[in-house]
Amino acid sequence: MIEASIGKKTVRDIDVAGKRVLVRADLNVPLADGAVADDTRIRESLPTLAYLLDKGARLVVCSHLGRPKGVVPSLSLAPVAGRLANLLHREVILAPDCIGPETAAAVASAPDGAVVLLENLRFHPEEEANDPAFAAGLSSLATVYVNDAFGAAHRAHASTEGVAHLLPAVAGLLMEKEVRYLSALVADPPRPFAAVVGGAKVSSKIAAINHLLPKIDILIVGGGMANTFLKATGVNVQASLVEDEQVEVARTILAAARGRGVEVCLPTDVVCADRFAPDARVAVVPADSVPEGFIILDIGPQTVGLYAEALRKAKAVVWNGPMGVFEFPAFARGSFAMARTIARLSAVTVVGGGETAQVVADAGVTDQITHVSTGGGASLEMLEGRVLPGVAALLDSDA
Repeated sequence: MIEASIGKKTVRDIDVAGKRVLVRADLNVPLADGAVADDTRIRESLPTLAYLLDKGARLVVCSHLGRPKGVVPSLSLAPVAGRLANLLHREVILAPDCIGPETAAAVASAPDGAVVLLENLRFHPEEEANDPAFAAGLSSLATVYVNDAFGAAHRAHASTEGVAHLLPAVAGLLMEKEVRYLSALVADPPRPFAAVVGGAKVSSKIAAINHLLPKIDILIVGGGMANTFLKATGVNVQASLVEDEQVEVARTILAAARGRGVEVCLPTDVVCADRFAPDARVAVVPADSVPEGFIILDIGPQTVGLYAEALRKAKAVVWNGPMGVFEFPAFARGSFAMARTIARLSAVTVVGGGETAQVVADAGVTDQITHVSTGGGASLEMLEGRVLPGVAALLDSDA
């Protein structure tokens, strides 16, 4: 499964010796006090950058950082440039902007072996608008384009989609790995195949569940969205978060799953609280016995055991969405238990990005998961069966 082709050319398929290569990386990392707080995404970009440098390419790297409206000095990529230089063990020059004559001059004058990092793409609204002139400005800085920003590949922006139509465009090693794992898992998974879905809302996961339903053997539901599923079965979840307009959708999903012989697992006990706060009064109760006025914020210990038992037979697992409000320690146990359960399985295990990747990291089991995606929105769209614009625009492979 893991050896499947992604159907697109990659950095391995092109000659980059002596060529200037524009690499769209995902360096959108958290900052604290003007420094990089978590360099995971920078590290994930290193294999592609190192590969290109070893092949003699002259690198121009671009990325967004945060969601600035115009130029926001606190969202400059300067801290990222410093950390990238330390990790690559070579000079990284931060350009004054991402387009324009000064940036072009900085790229042209960069010494051999140095990497030029363009300033934050989103300082320009034309980036998200996929403005043709902005894309042309970026493409003028290189002769080859490599997209390694899986986390932004579901956005048709100038740097992720527009440039790909102006230069020979291929996938980086991270992009290749992400697409390979996610597409191959959904297309031809080892069986039994389990989908674990969580997070706050059913509405954000309907498309993914419906796309996975014909392919899975086990469906496990947690997080706030489980409240809507519980209500669909007639359970009174009291003041808990519920999408009332999705109750009938949840009922339809449950009927379809059972009609296909899919084992459906919903919480049998829950951790609830009298208010949404880290120091709230907490109770662990059966799912159908939530006290009046209380809200469900995590799955309970009995549910943790039942979910672990259901997953024990799985040969492949995809997990997207936490089991509870893991930001509060009192309601993180279910998510961390799920992370540890999946990490111990003798199965192909794939974890969606965003909050789910954060749970796995906080639980200390990232290295025990087959693949942890770097893109929350992008991975979810792939699980929905959608083609990502940043992938579709790349050159098709010859195979």
